Amino acid sequence: MAITMQVLKLLVQCKCVRSVGFPSGQFSRVDNFSTGCQWRASKKVSQYSTVDTERYSSLVRGVLSSKTSSQTPESIEDEDCQLYGPVIRSRPPSKQPKVPKNLHPLLNEAKGQSEYVPGPLARIKLQRDSNKTSIPSVTRILQKTMPPDQAFYLERWKRRMIAELGEEGFQEYSLNIFRQGKLFHAAIEDTYTQETPSKEDHECPAEVSGYIESVSNVLNDITGVRAIESAVNHSALQYLGIVDCVAQYRGSLCVIDWKTSEKPKPSLRHTYDNPLQVAAYIGALNSDHNYNYQVENGLIVVAYKDGSPAHTHFLNSEKIMPFWEKWLLRLEEYAEK
Repeated sequence: MAITMQVLKLLVQCKCVRSVGFPSGQFSRVDNFSTGCQWRASKKVSQYSTVDTERYSSLVRGVLSSKTSSQTPESIEDEDCQLYGPVIRSRPPSKQPKVPKNLHPLLNEAKGQSEYVPGPLARIKLQRDSNKTSIPSVTRILQKTMPPDQAFYLERWKRRMIAELGEEGFQEYSLNIFRQGKLFHAAIEDTYTQETPSKEDHECPAEVSGYIESVSNVLNDITGVRAIESAVNHSALQYLGIVDCVAQYRGSLCVIDWKTSEKPKPSLRHTYDNPLQVAAYIGALNSDHNYNYQVENGLIVVAYKDGSPAHTHFLNSEKIMPFWEKWLLRLEEYAEK
C-alpha cells in the first residue's frame, strides 16, 4: 500500500495519471489532470538530437549513400607522405649467390684417371715446415669460419650438456667422444691394412663394436683402397688435411670420410660442413704431387654406436662442385680474418 501511494504522488506531480491507464473508478481525484505529459524517466535524450540536420544534410546523404570508403591505397600513401614524409625503402637483399674471387678448379688437368693397381697403400704422414708460416688445416678453417646460426646451435647444445653433466662431466663426455672416434678410425684402418684377408678374424675394441657393425654393409661395397689416413696438401691455395680413405665405392673412386654420430643423419643437410670438408680434401689431393691420380667423387659414411645401419651420402662430380665453391668462399673468409 505504501508503494502504491508513492507511485500516485509521482503521477500527480507529472500530471500524467490518465496516461498510465488505471481502471475506471480508481483514483477519481486525479481524473481531471492533463494527459499530455510524457514519462521522462523512460526515455533517454540522444546527444545527437541537437545537431542541425538540415545544415549537414548533404554530408549525411554522402556518407549514407557511399557503401565503400573513398580512400584508396594511393590516397592513404599520399596522406602519409604529407604527414610523415616520403617512405625510405630499403634495398632488397641480393638474390645472386656469392661467387669466389678466385674460382680455382677442383680437378687437375695434369693428372688423369689412372687404373687401380694393387700395391702398398698411401699413408703419408703430415709434415709441417717449422721455418715457414704454419699452413692451416681444413678443420681449423671450417671452425674459424662457422656460420653464425650453426655456431649458435652448437653453443646452445654445449650449454645444455654442461647444465646436465656439469663442467667436468662435459669435458669427460667430449674426451670419450674423441677417443671413440679415434678408435673407430683405427679399426677401419686395421680392416684394410691387416695382412690376413679375412675380416672376421679382426677384433676391434668393444667400445666401437657398434660402429663397426653399423658400417659392415658399407665395407662390402668398398674395394680398391688406395690411401688410408694420408695427408694431402694444396700448395696453391695453402691448406692441408688428412683424408680418411681413398677407394672405389660401387665402382666410383671417392674420397671417403668416416663419421660417428649419436643421432641419425639420413639427409645430407644433417651433416653440416662435412660435404665442404670432403670437397676440400678432393681439391687438395688433386693438387698434391704425391698422388698420381685425381678424384672427382666423395662419400660421407655416418656410423652409429647402437649398430643401426650407417647412412651413406654419395657426392658425384656434379654434386661436389657447389660445395667446392662454398669451400673456396670459406677459405677467402679465413684469409681476411
